[in-house]
Amino acid sequence: MQARKKYVLLGLCACCWLLLFYWGGGVQLRLLKLLGRQRGEVVRPWPDWTDRALLPGYAQLEELQTGPGSAESPRQRRQAWTSIYKDSRCRMETCFDFTRCRRRGRDGFRVYVYPSEKGERVSESYRKILTSIGESRYSTTDPREACLFVLGIDTLDRDQLSGQFVPNLDDRIKGYPLWNEGRNHLIFNLYSGTWPNYTEDLGFNIGQAILAKASLNTEHFRPGFDVSIPLFSKEHPQKGGERGWLVRNTVPPRRKYLLMFKGKRYLTGIGSDTRNALHHIHNGKDIVSLTTCRHGKDWEKHKDARCDHDNLEYERFDYQELLHNSTFCLVPRGRRLGSFRFLESLQAACIPVLLSNGWELPFSDVIQWNQAVIEGDERLLLQVPSTVRAVGNERVMALRQRTQMLWEAYFSSVDKIVLTTLEIIKDRVFSHISRNKYMWNALPGGLLVLPEYSTHLAHFPFYYLSLGVSPGQEFTAIIHAVSPLVSQSQPIMKLLQVVSKSKYCSQVRLKINSQSLSFSIQTSSRFLPNVAIETEAVLSLDEDTVLLTSEVNFAFLVWRSFPERIVGYPPRSHFWDPVKQAWGYTSKWTNEYSIVLTGAAFYHRYYHYLFSHYLPPSLRALVDRTSNCEDILMNFLVSSVTHLPPIKVAQRKQYKELPSPQGTKISAPWANPEHFSQRQECVNSFASWFGYMPLVHSQFRLDPVLFKDQVSVLRKKYKDLERA
Repeated sequence: MQARKKYVLLGLCACCWLLLFYWGGGVQLRLLKLLGRQRGEVVRPWPDWTDRALLPGYAQLEELQTGPGSAESPRQRRQAWTSIYKDSRCRMETCFDFTRCRRRGRDGFRVYVYPSEKGERVSESYRKILTSIGESRYSTTDPREACLFVLGIDTLDRDQLSGQFVPNLDDRIKGYPLWNEGRNHLIFNLYSGTWPNYTEDLGFNIGQAILAKASLNTEHFRPGFDVSIPLFSKEHPQKGGERGWLVRNTVPPRRKYLLMFKGKRYLTGIGSDTRNALHHIHNGKDIVSLTTCRHGKDWEKHKDARCDHDNLEYERFDYQELLHNSTFCLVPRGRRLGSFRFLESLQAACIPVLLSNGWELPFSDVIQWNQAVIEGDERLLLQVPSTVRAVGNERVMALRQRTQMLWEAYFSSVDKIVLTTLEIIKDRVFSHISRNKYMWNALPGGLLVLPEYSTHLAHFPFYYLSLGVSPGQEFTAIIHAVSPLVSQSQPIMKLLQVVSKSKYCSQVRLKINSQSLSFSIQTSSRFLPNVAIETEAVLSLDEDTVLLTSEVNFAFLVWRSFPERIVGYPPRSHFWDPVKQAWGYTSKWTNEYSIVLTGAAFYHRYYHYLFSHYLPPSLRALVDRTSNCEDILMNFLVSSVTHLPPIKVAQRKQYKELPSPQGTKISAPWANPEHFSQRQECVNSFASWFGYMPLVHSQFRLDPVLFKDQVSVLRKKYKDLERA
């Protein structure tokens, strides 16, 4: 009995002690701290900076705690965001009307841009965005057809201190009859908030609209709904853009400088902590980290003890020279999370090292950024040098190559940034027919992979090598005729026999576009997709082409080794005319070429689909209007995909274009005096649309083994190619 009382008493004491600790823990901790200090322990500040005398330039702890917005907790920031954006939990399933887009399948994805009001101020960057949408294949002028709506009002700069700020946006947007609380609307923004906090407040309620925004914070990003875009300058090109700077790979892939940064330093306000600390890693040898206080109107009023020294050091180095000669580039946050430096580093193949905590990287839904950048932590700046030194040469080379792929596929022009945004939204709308991550992150990039054609990687020619897949062993020949069949002796009849004798020929299809018919076939329809073409390889032939079966067989075997390119016989070339300041076109036989005419050439059938669905109607209309240049346009398209030239194969020396058959009134197109001048104009029109010249010159020709060699003909597999 006494033992039981003893255990009960001990249990009650234990319960009391636990309750006292639970409710009075704060008292206990303070008591322990007091006892610890009474023992003579000195509170040691951390970290122990060696240059503590220079640190007063930083904001004091009291300032940070009492400064505007700095004492906000994450919960308070979320509440502020929710009060501004009342539909902050939007997802495609809850805030998007899919029925507007699925009326005509994937062809129902149309974008309508509201017309701008008379006298409306539109910035240069927003004008480029609207132009890109208007010239895209998704544009429509009928709002009843639209799946997505874009405002005609400039929403890019929402900084109230900016001269491009548009006031009273809420009232103006509500005046749109189709606004519908923002549903199915897309809003572009580059700058939000204003001094001193630069919050993500846009100054109007976006409602249920999709936000395509630069410097997006991960806390505010609505996954699967919003789109994070890069911050780009007003000088960013509309189309094409410059190629990446990685011309060739060097081994080892290290450059003169390991790590570089050159930019502004903010003395106060948001973003100043990170940039104020960058001087700690500068050694002036392989790590160059330079900042300047000399910016803004009253920088001298706020300059600290380091400013003069920093400004002098800043002028010693050229920014472009550092970009070209650095392996890694620091990309710290500015006033906002993103900066122009990000795109500059990608183009320069200088691996970005990000110091911008909470930044939702551009197009993060589809791009695997860990293959192109190194993400650091603003709080661990001093660890960055050792981190980048530990990156091996193979990893450096892979990162640099990926920066070039991403730059050229998605970021080199405003066109690509806008189209990538639209394609991401389209893939969300039609998720059952969409690109996978591999398509977005492998050459040639997601914009040139149309999932309407297929979602299977092995159906695209540029993935064969990486997948270890070989193309099929048969081809389909398509012969294009313009003259009626009136005689067995016509060249087309002989051509039919030659092609059908090939052991690799699966089928021969004849397309006739004759003036004797009651209807006319458009020239661009030459490359229309055809479900009857079951083979991967297509042999395109004009009716007047003269070939041997052995020539056809050899060209097909060459194509199987280069299935992503055009492989054929008749070469042509382009050149730059400095006098006319325009591109020229020549048919002279030289050792250099950049075009292989599709009058006798192999290519993959996917290019039929890309030609008809990727290129804008305006280019196809030009081809139909002139009845010319469709072969040049196909070469432009394929070279823009591969960044490689076509391949010319051996042909008989006497190969030439024959005159029109006797008894026909139809003359060969090259006999028309306007034919050549039209092709000159086409080259310049196509280059203008692409924004650059995609054609690539080559001196490469593939011949059969022992071709033209002085050995016995019996030892040659393609001996017919050498007959007179």
